[in-house]
Amino acid sequence: MLYTNLNHIETASQYHEALQRNANVMVICGRMGEYSIPVYRVAEVLQQEYTHVKFFDMEYDNPELKFVQNLFNDYPEANIPFLLYFINSEMVYHSWGIKTKSEIESIINQSLVTPMISG
Repeated sequence: MLYTNLNHIETASQYHEALQRNANVMVICGRMGEYSIPVYRVAEVLQQEYTHVKFFDMEYDNPELKFVQNLFNDYPEANIPFLLYFINSEMVYHSWGIKTKSEIESIINQSLVTPMISG
C-alpha cells in the first residue's frame, strides 16, 4: 500500500473500474521512494484544485498491475513514477519521472477535458 492521500488502485479490476467511472483520470504508478513521493505530494494538492480530475496511485511492484509497466516497454529511458492521463477510459497522455506542479498542471490543462461552466 502506498501512503498517500490519493485514491488507491490495488487490483486490475479497480484500475478498470476507476477508468470507467470517471471521465478524467490521472494515475501515478510508483513506489514510496525519492522519485515518486514528490509527484504524489503534487497530486495531493492538485486533486483539491482540479476537482473534475480523479487522482489515483498504484504500486509499481504489484504483480496484478504488471500490464501498466508493460505500457512503457518501448521507452527504455522511462523510469518511475509512470504518469497516465485518461479521458473516458482512453489514455490521452503519458509521462514518467519527477514532474513539478507546473508541469503536471500544464499536462492536465492541455490533455484533460475542462468542465463546461454554465451561466
